[in-house]
Amino acid sequence: MTLSFDLFWSFRSPYSYLVTDRIVAFRNEYDVQCNVRPVYPIAVRQPEFFANSDPLWFSYFARDIHRSAQFLEIPFRWANPDPVQMDPQTRTYPKEQPYIYRLTRLGMAAVERGRGLEFIEQVGRLIWSGAVAGWHEGDHLAEATERAGLDLAILDKQIDEEAARLDLEISMNQDAQREGGHYGVPLMVFDNEPFFGQDRFDQLIWRMQQNGLTRR
Repeated sequence: MTLSFDLFWSFRSPYSYLVTDRIVAFRNEYDVQCNVRPVYPIAVRQPEFFANSDPLWFSYFARDIHRSAQFLEIPFRWANPDPVQMDPQTRTYPKEQPYIYRLTRLGMAAVERGRGLEFIEQVGRLIWSGAVAGWHEGDHLAEATERAGLDLAILDKQIDEEAARLDLEISMNQDAQREGGHYGVPLMVFDNEPFFGQDRFDQLIWRMQQNGLTRR
């Protein structure tokens, strides 16, 4: 019996990037279905979150994300440009954003074409691995989309024409994310049990093994 789990994932989350290769390998090796559910990052959903957080939150995060990448032996560099732009004068997140809405809508469109996991794998690596400078420039995004088995021009046309509908789908993902038991990403939910964070991935596998997980 094929088991399935929901993956709530954000293009602004380096931790989402760090878990994706393992999820792809897991999907390829086991009889499992990963339901990719793109969400907007918390800087978009709750921009006041960072203004109200303890300063130690960010200092620990900055250390941990580099350490986690080194531990997993995954190439990592902070995204340039950041998928979510911050106003340097006020250190707040403007409502108008040049990248994150397009990326997330593209992710939702890829899901609808049955290539959601492939898309977030390739585009996540483009944004966060540091392999290219200026991931948003030239043909970088088009080439990553092609590696995922999709055509960027077709996806861009769809998200231009269907932005409101795609945003509704993303909003429904965000509601389901909270119903699943957490507000952060990456969040994996199996059988109504939440597993928050890339460091809970092994526990997800363990729980699915208890429920009859088999290899392909």
